[in-house]
Amino acid sequence: MAALLRRTGQTVLVLFGVSVLVFGVFFATPGADPTARIAGRNAAPQVMEKVRHEYGFDRPLPVQYAIMMKKLFITRDLASYANRGQAVVPEIMQAAPVTASLVCGAAVLWVTVSIFMGTLAAARKDTWVDRGLMMLGLVGISIPVFWLGQVANLLTQSRYHDTWLFSWVPGLGYVPLAQDPLGWFRALVIPWVVLAVMFIGIYSRVLRHDLVALAGEDFMRTARAKGLSPMRVLLRHGLRTSMVTFVSLFGLDFAQLAGGGALLTEVVFGLPGVGRLTYRALTMLDLPVIMATVMYSAIFVVLANAVVDVVYLFLDPRVRDAR
Repeated sequence: MAALLRRTGQTVLVLFGVSVLVFGVFFATPGADPTARIAGRNAAPQVMEKVRHEYGFDRPLPVQYAIMMKKLFITRDLASYANRGQAVVPEIMQAAPVTASLVCGAAVLWVTVSIFMGTLAAARKDTWVDRGLMMLGLVGISIPVFWLGQVANLLTQSRYHDTWLFSWVPGLGYVPLAQDPLGWFRALVIPWVVLAVMFIGIYSRVLRHDLVALAGEDFMRTARAKGLSPMRVLLRHGLRTSMVTFVSLFGLDFAQLAGGGALLTEVVFGLPGVGRLTYRALTMLDLPVIMATVMYSAIFVVLANAVVDVVYLFLDPRVRDAR
């Protein structure tokens, strides 16, 4: 309990530090006028004056920071002047379920397949099965996501769309889960596969390496000496221990993708998620949206690290005893 409370306090401090850093980068850079950045190009003097007063840019930096955080997390009325004064936070909240649907589906796919591939490769070490699976993983790591997405679109949306193989694939875009569950699945299954391919390659190779390395550990030899079958030793003892590294990687990758790291996949498949929203804001130099999405991503990463630390306590007794 004490370790959990201590980790919660550390998370709060890190989030505060991240918010200060993000604010400093975007609004407290020496020699740059944040008023002009928010108001946009060729803004009228009246708009400039309104922005300066609304965001407190004529007041000390701590006051500006407090106003910005209030607009982001309390009143949630941070506005994008480059987008006709549209509120930023509701726009992100509308895009978040799209990104969550994409990333969660891909995560289920890459975790399931990579555990199967990595465990099978370790169980068949130095055989053609091991070499073949690891070669497939290396191919998956080497293929750029945007290229694979374009190839998938070419096959499913154009060349073979009218055939029985891909006639079920809908046009590019997103279908809400509550509106049409089957349409939601059809619209996302190809993006799930495209996004998961690289991670399947990475995670299966990491898992296989850890399982092979653990085979020589004392607790694994003791389990085999007790008469347990090699497969049971691998699954019951080796796999659980190797999950520590696996979970650590998963927490960081999942948070990064959920925070907008799936940008390329969303753009290629026309999914209106957080990544695509960030991409559009970057092309328009829409500072409030960029700052809000960066904060959104940072919060996901920090919270994911906290969750990973808690999961460690259950996966590895040595970590629990050390606390």
